[in-house]
Amino acid sequence: MSTTVTLKIDGVEIQATPGSTILEAADRAGVYIPRLCKAEGLKPRGSCRVCTVLVNGRPQPACVQPVADGMVVENDTPALREHRRRLIEMLFVEGNHFCPFCEKSGQCELQALAYRFGITAPRYPYLFPVRDVDATHPDVLLDRNRCVLCGRCVNASRDADGKSVFEFVGRGPGKRLAVNARAGLGATKLGAQDRATEVCPVGCIVKKRIGYAVPIGQRKFDRRPIGADIEARRG
Repeated sequence: MSTTVTLKIDGVEIQATPGSTILEAADRAGVYIPRLCKAEGLKPRGSCRVCTVLVNGRPQPACVQPVADGMVVENDTPALREHRRRLIEMLFVEGNHFCPFCEKSGQCELQALAYRFGITAPRYPYLFPVRDVDATHPDVLLDRNRCVLCGRCVNASRDADGKSVFEFVGRGPGKRLAVNARAGLGATKLGAQDRATEVCPVGCIVKKRIGYAVPIGQRKFDRRPIGADIEARRG
């Protein structure tokens, strides 16, 4: 059995390990495929669809689609860029994201994706949903206004922390992030150092007493756009 498979991403031939996903293969080759729900070390969900690529002409989520020998992948096309831009814009208007005074600003992946795609204002009307803020935990704040339903905290709490603190309830527009205690986050077994507190891509789950600790200009995405670390591996 071959130890590698050969595929093309945007016309460039790369080698990949059998069983790996397109996203993993692209990362190793220094090709950035935008993503939001996928986090390092966590099982992919394929829920945000920001990583959608064309595989032999058909749309597939790169985070869950395995590589295959001879596969032809399109990642950076005008149509895919527009598809991703629309998804990002919808995530902004479906929540309450006030970037100028959010403590995750400069380190928020949703905000960074908007910058990368040149989004200054969404084209869709804001929905301004009414959502709960849970401040019952002594060390962690849960602000559902900023939740993008990526599922990272659900996977991390279940698979990495072994606690299953978070889960989704409801369907469609009523879907929301819930915790496994009626009294709120403070009544769960969530610890401040749990992986679930580290993986949120936005400002939904944030640790208390550390907000705004990093000065403007020194934050994660102030100097380099999202994906620049992956692209630095190329060649």
